[in-house]
Amino acid sequence: MGLVGNLKTVSFPDILQLLATGKKSGILEITTKARQKEIAFKDGAIIFASSINSTEDLFGNLLLKRGKISKDDLERAIMMHKQTGRQLGTTLVDMNLFEKDEIIECLKLQIEEIIYNLFSWEEGDFKFNENVSPRNAQFTIELSTMNVIMEGTRRIDEWVEIQKVLPPDDIKVKLTMNPKSKKDEIKLSIDEFRILSLISGDRTLPDIIQASPIGEFVTYRALYRLIIAGLVESGGQVVAGEEIVNNEEEVIVSILFSLYNNCFYRIRSLVEEVVGDQNPMFNKYLSGFRNGFLIYFPGFDPGADTKISFDKFYAAILKIPAPVRMHSVMSALEHMLDNQLEYVFYFLGSGIYRKAVGRVKKEIPEPLAMKREMVKRFHIDENLDKSIRKAAMVVNLMKGAS
Repeated sequence: MGLVGNLKTVSFPDILQLLATGKKSGILEITTKARQKEIAFKDGAIIFASSINSTEDLFGNLLLKRGKISKDDLERAIMMHKQTGRQLGTTLVDMNLFEKDEIIECLKLQIEEIIYNLFSWEEGDFKFNENVSPRNAQFTIELSTMNVIMEGTRRIDEWVEIQKVLPPDDIKVKLTMNPKSKKDEIKLSIDEFRILSLISGDRTLPDIIQASPIGEFVTYRALYRLIIAGLVESGGQVVAGEEIVNNEEEVIVSILFSLYNNCFYRIRSLVEEVVGDQNPMFNKYLSGFRNGFLIYFPGFDPGADTKISFDKFYAAILKIPAPVRMHSVMSALEHMLDNQLEYVFYFLGSGIYRKAVGRVKKEIPEPLAMKREMVKRFHIDENLDKSIRKAAMVVNLMKGAS
C-alpha cells in the first residue's frame, strides 16, 4: 500500500481510519525536522508505537516517574539488557523486578501517549511500510484503532476548554488553603490525587508535567479539574532571580547533550539502515566510538534511559577543572561528530555521507531553540557547524587523494 504524504493534506485521524478499515499490517512513520514517531499495526489494530529523540517517551524514564523502580535497579537492568541483547522490558521481568502484566500496563500508557500526541501535529511527512514488523518491540499490545481515533478527537476538543483554565508556564501552582465546597467530602479520582500530591507551591505547570507519572494530557486534565473544584490556585509568578546562577552550566550542558545525542542517533540509524545491525561493519562502527564521553549517549543505544545517561555524563564532566571544562567538553563532542561523519564517508561513500550530514543538520533547530541567548554566548551553533565543515574538509582531502 503506497501511503505517503504530509499531515497538512491528510489528517492523522484520517490516516488511522484508512489503515483500520483496510485491516492493514505494517509500520506508519511520521517525521518532522526534529521528531520521529512510528506506529505498528496488525490487521488494522495498533500493537506498538515508539518515539525517537524524545525523552518523555523512554520506557525506563516512565517507570521511574511512576515510582515503579529505583535508579539503581534500573541501571542494573539497563546494563544487563546491553550485555544480553534482550529487550529492557523482558530483562526487568527476568530480574523479578516486574510482572509481565505490569510491564504491559506501563507500555500501554507509553504507546497511548505517543499516539495521542500525534493528534495535535499539523504537519509532518508520513509513510506506511506495509507488512513490516516493529524491530524493538519488547512486548506488543492490541489497541482498537477506532477507539483511539474517538479518544484522540475527544482529547483535542477537551483541550480547548482545559487551556482556558490552566495558568501560564511562569506561574507557580499551590493548594487552596480554604477550599469552598458545598459538600463535606471531596471525591478525587486516582489521577487527581496523584497530581495533588505533586503540588508543593514551588512548582510551575511545566514542573508538574515533568514530575507526573500519568502522561501529559491526563496531567493537564487532572490539574484542570482540581482548579475548577477550587482545590488548586495560582501561587504567584516565578521571580527571575530565583534561578540559581550555577545552574547555567547544567542547562547549557543539557542542551549540548540533547543536540549531540540526536546527531549521534541519526548517524547510527543511517549506518544501520545501510549495512544492517548484525553486519560486522556496523558492530565495528559502534565499537570504534564506545569511548570517552560517548559511552553516556543513548543515541548509540535507544534502549538506554536518557535521564540516567545525562546524570552520568554531567557527573563525569564535573571532574574536569572548571576553567577548561566547557572548552574540553565542546571540543570532545565536536571531535566525536566530525570523526563519525568521516567514518561514514570512508566506509560507505559520498552518497551516504551526504545523507548523514543532511540528517545531522535537521537535528540542529530544536535543541538550539532552547535558551537562545545562552546558546549564542557559548557559540554552540558555530561549533557544531565547525564540526560539519571540518568533516567536509577531510572528506574533500580524501577524495583528492583517491
